[in-house]
Amino acid sequence: MTETLAPSAASSARLNIAHHLPRQADERPHQRALVVARGRGRDGRTAYAQLTFAQLDALTDRTAHALRSTGVEPGDRVLILVRPGFELIASIYAVFKIGAVAVFIDPGMGLGPLARCVERIAPRWFIGVSRAHLALTLFGRRALRTVRGRFLVGGGPGLGAIDLDALAAACPPTPFPLAPTRADDTAAVLFTSGSTGPAKGVVYEHGMFDAQVRQLRAVYGIEPGEVDLPGLPIFALFSVALGATTVFPDMDPTRPAALDPARWVEFVQDHGVTYSFGSPAIWRRVVRHCQARGLQLPSLRRVLMAGAPVPPWLHEALLADVLAPGADTHTPYGATEALPVASITGRDLADSFARTRRGEGICVGQPLPEVEVRIIAVDDGPLASFDDARLLPPGERGEVVVHGPTVTKAYCELPEATATAKLRDGKGRVWHRMGDVGCLDEDGRLWFFGRKAHRVVTGSETLYPVAVEAIFDEHPRVFRSALIGLGDRPAQRPAVVVQPEEGAFPVSRAARAAFCEELRALGARFPHTAEIERFFFHRAFPVDLRHNAKIRRGELAAWAARQG
Repeated sequence: MTETLAPSAASSARLNIAHHLPRQADERPHQRALVVARGRGRDGRTAYAQLTFAQLDALTDRTAHALRSTGVEPGDRVLILVRPGFELIASIYAVFKIGAVAVFIDPGMGLGPLARCVERIAPRWFIGVSRAHLALTLFGRRALRTVRGRFLVGGGPGLGAIDLDALAAACPPTPFPLAPTRADDTAAVLFTSGSTGPAKGVVYEHGMFDAQVRQLRAVYGIEPGEVDLPGLPIFALFSVALGATTVFPDMDPTRPAALDPARWVEFVQDHGVTYSFGSPAIWRRVVRHCQARGLQLPSLRRVLMAGAPVPPWLHEALLADVLAPGADTHTPYGATEALPVASITGRDLADSFARTRRGEGICVGQPLPEVEVRIIAVDDGPLASFDDARLLPPGERGEVVVHGPTVTKAYCELPEATATAKLRDGKGRVWHRMGDVGCLDEDGRLWFFGRKAHRVVTGSETLYPVAVEAIFDEHPRVFRSALIGLGDRPAQRPAVVVQPEEGAFPVSRAARAAFCEELRALGARFPHTAEIERFFFHRAFPVDLRHNAKIRRGELAAWAARQG
């Protein structure tokens, strides 16, 4: 990946990320932009509704006129809690066109955490479905203390909220003039998944979104006219900007691991989906469904998997059994605060799988064009500046820090978190501390070893999740495993919690003892796992809500400590 991209827009330059939609509507007015399922027909097959790019642009114009007429101003924070579909994308692009700030929070985190996030962010306006209005109005009223107006989409009771659908329909279909925002103006606040602590609002600028569109086009070769099936609904924003058709999957976005793989496959086949992003939890289910039925998905050119480490077998199964010979898998590496950072294909990964299975980490590829990656010595405390960090040479493991046009500069209303995670160098550039442990090899490729917060520090060594779990995940009856530390650093006792494959949970004491001996035998083959003696069995790991793949190791450690 040596392609050089055009430099990002200067911070003083005018830029509104919404400009991509009217441009696409002008270039391909009759191409489908969005497709959603609308039940089933008499023949049992899924019925679909669709909007062309021209229709979507007109809808966002009317929505923007409606919001502006009720007082929404440039710079206002607008909380959006809307299901994936037409209304979600129309609301987001309308807010962008106005120059207001779109705020996204995962509703699946639960009402209490959601209300706390809303209260901290202090939105001025609230666009939501009926259920969101009922929940926050009845049980989270304090969170809405700063809200001047509420808008209902999708019908149903809104407890006095303005019907945005009706208001927009009454507005003239005249183009809405894009707000003259600049590249460094705030476009959105996106909340992290909260997998290693409370969810934080990440400040996104218009220029950052534009750089992400540029990176996706250049690195993955996505062309206008392609078809996307996004396992993470927010990715539809980029597909619209890239001139691709977005088919929204029929799934609960807060429970991707519970999706019906048959429906996913049906959508791919019905629409000739050419690329799809989803967590490993999604693709595990899809692969096993296809393997059991001998199904292939020849239209898929790219499968992008992220959100948690992707096991080698998943790449191998997709390439061998599901995708066409010319297709490939990809593992983009990044975080809400910096995405994408690096990427690699499954075919390029093949020569690294043996190292991964020996516990030498997972290769996530070369840093993308315009992105710089450094490894610094692990430090749990704040650093005054980038110059205070100790840079490590290739081959040494440390914390990953990144700089580039897609790297965000701050958390919203969290100055302490910003000070801890963001470092400025002598040139005034902002580097983000990823909170991940990794290393760069002699070829400049980045290797990932897990979250810094999840490392286990004993009296004699430091163990990293990915390096340890790769050893025990090779057991045929292990669905996944998790390294945990019993006690406090720097004198923790390492242990591994195992979630067995379905039907393989050891019920009796003798079965557990035999399973443990097999795991110890696996660990004895490698120096870094040879001393691990404690194993626990858990039926279903606690995981993050966004991807259903990031293991909540802190909860597992607390659970294991209670087992004695």
